[in-house]
Amino acid sequence: MTADGNVPATPADLYRDDLNPGPGAVPGLWAHQSEMLKTFAEHEGKPDVALELPMGTGKTLTGLLIAEWTRRKRQARVIYAVPTKQLARQVVAAAGPEDIQTALLIGRSRDWPSGAQAAYESASAIAVSTYSSIFNTNPRLADADLILFDDAHAGEQYVGEAYGVSINRWAKSGEYHAVLNAVAPALDGVFLERLRAGDPDPNIGADVRMVVPLRQPGMVASLAEALGTCTESQSYQFAMIRAGLSSSLVYVAYSGILVRPYIPPTHQNALFSGARQRVYLSATLGEGGEIERAFGRSGIHRLGQPTTPPRYGRRFFVFPEFVEQSDPADLARDVVKKAGKALVLAPKKDVAMEDAAALAKPGWTIMGVDDVADGMGPFAALKNGVCGLAARYDGLDLPGDSCRLVALDGVPNQDNLQERFLQNRARASVALAARVRTRVIQGAGRCTRGPRDTAIVLVLGGELSRYLTRPEVTQALDPELQAELRFGRENSQAFGVGDVMENVRAFLEQETDDTWRAGAEPVLTDYRKEMSQHLPDGTASLAACSSHEIQAWAAATAEGWAEAAVHAHEAARLVGAGGRANAGYRAFWLYLEAVWSDQAADKAGDQAGRAAALALVRQAEQVLGLGSWVRQMAPFPAAERSPLAAVDALAVAEIAGRLAGGVNQAAILRQIGAIQAGLAERDPGKYEPALTDLGKMLGAAAFKPKPNGRCDSVWPWGNELWLAVEAKSDHEPTGVVPHKDIRQANDQLRLLAADAGLDAAPLGSATIVVSPKPGIHGDGIAGAESHVHFAAPSSIAEIAHDADSAWSDLLAKSSGRTEAQLRELVADTFNSRGILPSQVHDRLTRDPVNARAE
Repeated sequence: MTADGNVPATPADLYRDDLNPGPGAVPGLWAHQSEMLKTFAEHEGKPDVALELPMGTGKTLTGLLIAEWTRRKRQARVIYAVPTKQLARQVVAAAGPEDIQTALLIGRSRDWPSGAQAAYESASAIAVSTYSSIFNTNPRLADADLILFDDAHAGEQYVGEAYGVSINRWAKSGEYHAVLNAVAPALDGVFLERLRAGDPDPNIGADVRMVVPLRQPGMVASLAEALGTCTESQSYQFAMIRAGLSSSLVYVAYSGILVRPYIPPTHQNALFSGARQRVYLSATLGEGGEIERAFGRSGIHRLGQPTTPPRYGRRFFVFPEFVEQSDPADLARDVVKKAGKALVLAPKKDVAMEDAAALAKPGWTIMGVDDVADGMGPFAALKNGVCGLAARYDGLDLPGDSCRLVALDGVPNQDNLQERFLQNRARASVALAARVRTRVIQGAGRCTRGPRDTAIVLVLGGELSRYLTRPEVTQALDPELQAELRFGRENSQAFGVGDVMENVRAFLEQETDDTWRAGAEPVLTDYRKEMSQHLPDGTASLAACSSHEIQAWAAATAEGWAEAAVHAHEAARLVGAGGRANAGYRAFWLYLEAVWSDQAADKAGDQAGRAAALALVRQAEQVLGLGSWVRQMAPFPAAERSPLAAVDALAVAEIAGRLAGGVNQAAILRQIGAIQAGLAERDPGKYEPALTDLGKMLGAAAFKPKPNGRCDSVWPWGNELWLAVEAKSDHEPTGVVPHKDIRQANDQLRLLAADAGLDAAPLGSATIVVSPKPGIHGDGIAGAESHVHFAAPSSIAEIAHDADSAWSDLLAKSSGRTEAQLRELVADTFNSRGILPSQVHDRLTRDPVNARAE
């Protein structure tokens, strides 16, 4: 369509000169908005543009002005897309007072008002719709010149999930078992047996495996047949990926199954890819290619941050778990009582609602998602109440006095099974890091929507409390937020309940009491000046490889396996330049390169190519190191599994030799029972011997070092790997692990090496601090060496449970076998339960005290 020469030069000029705002309109543009709008006008010809404006700084109005300016300038159709219907209604409500015409097109297309649809199609109004109206099998929106995606940082959730079939075990039992049967040949027998059990194994809940149907004979066809039985929403989801099913991955867990490509093939969507321009508007864009992966688009041009930084409200973080000698639940309730209301955000609905019920004072109203489906107005109108919502970190506006406390519970790093696999199994959390930080940041800002808003952020539970102390997390945040977190953490760690509540009172009563402004604000100002933002190691490499990832999956979707492998190779090479921080993600892409290379070579009858693909599998194992998930993947056709790592082979030989020499089954079972009983105790005199006995059941020559100052138990597998365990079972489950305990842990491997007459402990050895406390003192975090890791007692208990299960199987099946057969049995049994030494190392080293330590 032709352009209109009478339209002002920039969207900011349009706002100033042509619009006729009415009652309820904003009083004027902030400097940072005007600057961003001018910059956008200079780049309006680029096909993909991303703009970042922090929450509470006028992001919606900025987006509306871009959309309206483009509509008028080009006399063209424009779509303003948001994640949810509620947000769509909010955008329409915000547009009206600004004299911007919109057409609300949400829900089923056959229910769209004909007038609104006609207004959009004639380019006389901006269509305001949801992501799902664009990313579906048959979008009913007419082609657009511009599509603007608000809250683009949520793209993975709303775009990625459109290209995947998610099957809940309990809601869709028939479909779940049909798909499970289709992929069963790629799963080891023990894991499959646990999945098929009616009652879940205690440790099966967190376990998720990846299956690649492409390299399992006949599995793509079997999977297609099983997915063909899906009904309702799953049938539509299947239609989205049916054509590219051979390139999809399957994530299998007890709770459900997810089938999807890693990168959504949005290039196949004509409405999306055919637009002249796509604009991605976000509070946090990320620097590692997150927006590119979420939308399947490479070459997105990011506009620079405004030179006039926007201001946002003040937050006071309170960590009840870190307050010594307190009941965190009671303290949290007291804080909420003082604030009068609370918005509770958690990754899961049951957690959010349980927290809401626990925090509410008797007689208060408790709301859930159904109560605020059309907006937060009903909750904002309450004098007292608590609202619990799951995974709603975006699009909730509670400004001013409508609510002055948001409670966050849980780290939102496992929104779906793909995220859980990358986080827990592939150790590729670097690919999720920005996404997870953004969710937390967004959640923390729900009640500070303007520069003068103030709100308490109540951090519930040890998991999130610990997450918000990690240097690799906090240092990636902007200096203001770093200062707020440090101030809140220190005030929670340093004082008792009475002092914490006095700080809460002072914060909430700033309008009538100068205590906070006089005492806290100067400290926060000093902290902010000390802070500088440092992106996580490997971020630049993540960004560099994103275009190859997108091209790889586009080629795989079209079954161009050789081309897909070439791009996967480049992705692995580029991400590998980020060093050890990116090792897990590099291994993931090396494995995908191996899969596609093997498929291409098989099709071409190229045996040398197939051998090279197997070498890539070995390389993926080596890159990730001990405990690689690659060993649990089904081998390619006619290929054998790679040999055990040396440390695993040593443990297998030890256990097999013990079985071959004859064991007293009753004695073994009694010993395992005693181990589990001891690990349930807080008394070090009972806990520590159980630790050592557990190490022996894992094939280690475990012992309690005698000299003073040594760890409580050491699990050495020869000179291949040592795990030094510092047990703090008698710690109270509140407060933080003191600095002195971390200093002591720093020395353990050196002391053990000296005792053994060696210069150093074996490469990869680690010290594990086991404590029920939810966090670690800041000085301890800063001073921790790279080999020191933190684990909850439950992590040890889970390993003990798996050892019990493995030994029960071994005792039942070992009779009459040769030693070679026993070794194979032990290897398979231990591997399937994740208790080979390399796997135990992996399980106990997922939480380094200081991930930035060298």
